[in-house]
Amino acid sequence: MNRLSGKQALITGATAGIGKAIAEQFASYGCHLVITGRREDRLSRLAEELQTKHKVTVLPFAFDVRDLDAIKAFKVSVQHIQFDILVNNAGLAKRVDPIQSGDFEDWDIMIDTNVKGLLAMTRLFLPEMIERNKGQIINLSSTAAHEAYPGGSVYCATKHAVKAITEATKKDVHGTNVRVSMVSPGLVVTEFSNVRFDGNQQKADSVYKGMQPLTADDIAEIVVFVANRPEHVNILDTIVMPVAQSSAQMVHRNE
Repeated sequence: MNRLSGKQALITGATAGIGKAIAEQFASYGCHLVITGRREDRLSRLAEELQTKHKVTVLPFAFDVRDLDAIKAFKVSVQHIQFDILVNNAGLAKRVDPIQSGDFEDWDIMIDTNVKGLLAMTRLFLPEMIERNKGQIINLSSTAAHEAYPGGSVYCATKHAVKAITEATKKDVHGTNVRVSMVSPGLVVTEFSNVRFDGNQQKADSVYKGMQPLTADDIAEIVVFVANRPEHVNILDTIVMPVAQSSAQMVHRNE
């Protein structure tokens, strides 16, 4: 059953990977979209493609969720839209350095994007959902929200924070009909590893060597499933890994 047709969704980090796939699949269900990201050309191209293919309204807004002033300006620009769904997808990892040699700038980028950006978007758009007594927040997290690993101290900490924020937000809206959910993927082949290793494609490819990782579409299907449940159903979290993966460091590879 399609319960998404005609709804309005806001998706951050929609220029590539999971965010782009979520936008594509929501649009295929007849969902109208506002998509955000840092790369204006990609956003505009995606908006045009989805509008043409699915006959839905898609509005692109280019900004970085690390920039609070930009988020506030964006909020003013879309104040006429009542959002049914907010997908906090924007996020990234930077390197796998041990904490004793970690880079302070990398830490700021991860914390500001994965935690503070998500908080700001939720803070600005959740009150209207509470006022209308309907809506849903879906946060994209990671298996790193449930398990820490060497070299991931800060990235894992940010995703543990997303888990805590998701659970606390559900409790903050207790007694309303607002739904709060989280999706926690394992290994997904996107630009994620390329960003993590500063554009070193060889290192990025090695993450998925000898195994079949998840795809962005795999995760988007789950996000759509979560959003498409009946209004009285709230899926708080889903942990999703490829069959070859059993934990952050347990990956079966055919080599």
